[in-house]
Amino acid sequence: MKFKLQHTDTQSGARAGCITTDHGSIETPVFMPVGTQGAIKAVHISELKDDIRAQIMLGNTYHLYLRPGLDTLEKAGGLHRFCGWEKPILTDSGGFQVFSLAENRKLSAEGAEFRSHIDGSKHFFSPEKVMDIQRVIGADIIMAFDECCPGDADYGYAKKSLELTEHWLDRCCRQITTTAPLYGYEQSLFPIVQGCVYTDLRIRAAEHVAGKEADGNAIGGLAVGEPTEKMYEMIEVVNRILPTDRPRYLMGVGTPANLLEAIGRGVDMFDCIMPTRNGRNGQLFTRNGTVNMRNRKWADDFSPVDTDAYTFVDMLYSKAYLHHLFRTDEILALQIASIHNLGFYTWLMREARSQILANHFVEWKNSIIKQLSERV
Repeated sequence: MKFKLQHTDTQSGARAGCITTDHGSIETPVFMPVGTQGAIKAVHISELKDDIRAQIMLGNTYHLYLRPGLDTLEKAGGLHRFCGWEKPILTDSGGFQVFSLAENRKLSAEGAEFRSHIDGSKHFFSPEKVMDIQRVIGADIIMAFDECCPGDADYGYAKKSLELTEHWLDRCCRQITTTAPLYGYEQSLFPIVQGCVYTDLRIRAAEHVAGKEADGNAIGGLAVGEPTEKMYEMIEVVNRILPTDRPRYLMGVGTPANLLEAIGRGVDMFDCIMPTRNGRNGQLFTRNGTVNMRNRKWADDFSPVDTDAYTFVDMLYSKAYLHHLFRTDEILALQIASIHNLGFYTWLMREARSQILANHFVEWKNSIIKQLSERV
């Protein structure tokens, strides 16, 4: 994998760049739609590619390991061939999912023992096994195995958690350098900076990660219960240390305003379930704010959802029609809303990129960010 930093905004840390993988190039800043189980909920691969214009999708190691399982994925030739997506894929290590099973897992220096949320069967993830699983899945970018520390953890817990994450990262790096990709293309390991909301721990973690000289780096353990301003503060702390010539990935964040604020602090890559999850519940994101399509006020509004068409479906359907679909529990409502929201998120990243390249990012961000948080 290669990363070319093309421009940095003169008034902020916002960056425009290009990541090159064996499955294609990715212009940054970029939002990655979340396909946890190898599929974006309610969205077809052709829509993801042609309508939403996504450049990369995300899969999840924990879920894909449980279903369909490694035998099926390897026989298929990896996730790209299994799901029909020819562009880059990133896989999360499954650490967040494992550690969300607080009452059904046990942690040790060796790894994490957990029970499946599907059938209660017992499994064990070591850093080495997680690397091997991601070799089988075949993503272009694979994540290190880490513990996602809760945002409200005390200092003692956060410190021990970071020590475990660093120990596991060292083992991930050894395993990935002593094994080979399975499908004839390269895979890049991204370490993850943890440390909760404690500045000294984040500095320590960022220095440890930077020392690995990986193809890219991630910032984890944010948007997990800590105040928003603390999240922004930790991003600034970390990005003062992470190398500027490698992409920076903020995991699991978040709202449109969160994304723009993080871009202004030097982040290049994002993922979040919010656009599809909220869309399935009737909330649409627009440049003028969020719209609840279940509200009665839209029943006779035949105008489009937004004045801008982010996707092809935005040119076809009115607020009134989408309101009708949600009120009658039509499956099509979930599809239209998911496509619209992902289209909006990818539009927002493209627009941010163009503003960065023109050195207008700060003015543009400040003018649009309040609107994005309004309720229409």
